[in-house]
Amino acid sequence: MKIRNIKKVGNKYKIILDTDEVITTNDHVIINNNLLYEKKLNKKELEKIKEDTKYYENYDKILKMINRKIRSEHEIRKYLNKNEVSKIDQDKMINTLKEVGLINDEIFAESYVNDKINLTLDGPYKIKKELEDHQINSLYIENTLNNFTQDLIDCKLDKIINKKLKSNTKDTTYIFKQKMMLYLSNLGYSREDIIYHLDNVKLNNNLEKEMEKIYNKLKIKYEGYTLYNKLKQKLYAKGFTIEEINNFIEKTVH
Repeated sequence: MKIRNIKKVGNKYKIILDTDEVITTNDHVIINNNLLYEKKLNKKELEKIKEDTKYYENYDKILKMINRKIRSEHEIRKYLNKNEVSKIDQDKMINTLKEVGLINDEIFAESYVNDKINLTLDGPYKIKKELEDHQINSLYIENTLNNFTQDLIDCKLDKIINKKLKSNTKDTTYIFKQKMMLYLSNLGYSREDIIYHLDNVKLNNNLEKEMEKIYNKLKIKYEGYTLYNKLKQKLYAKGFTIEEINNFIEKTVH
């Protein structure tokens, strides 16, 4: 078969064969296969043009992905696997992109950590797990997480806890601390750091009124030692501390 014409349409090229078959491709394929001049093609050459076209279609899609934001090698391979690109072509693309600096897991890790520090509440353990999911080299992870200093951890924890304290209207100190322990652990902070920052937290959101409300309901049904036990059980179940319960009972129950 013979190439009848090559037309440029936008940033693509249309190869028109004498069989009326049209192959839409790009300049890499035109140059690499020396198609600038009219020539005859055998089946093997035509197959190569089609394979090269598919290769550069995927390559261009990766470039667009990287243009939008920096990507890890794992992300690129995941995309290529999804699009059933062969291992040979994957390696070729990724090696080319590494050579020109468009794939660099060390730079990716640094950028990822900085974004997480500046734009999210996430703690170091969560960020480390996410980088491991990207299959980033452990040395890169360790080096970039050095940016998450203890001062920064302390600052973030104080900010998160104080914000939650302002919005808390009903939780007892105990319940608040339990909720914050779970919340902050899920954000990726260590148990030791969380306990240290919650240690001195004490809520004062009309807890005595809440205890009085419970007491007034119970005293309708119970009295004496039974009332004392029922009240203690109910208040403890609500999350009040033993100290808070004993202080209230001492002042209220006669």
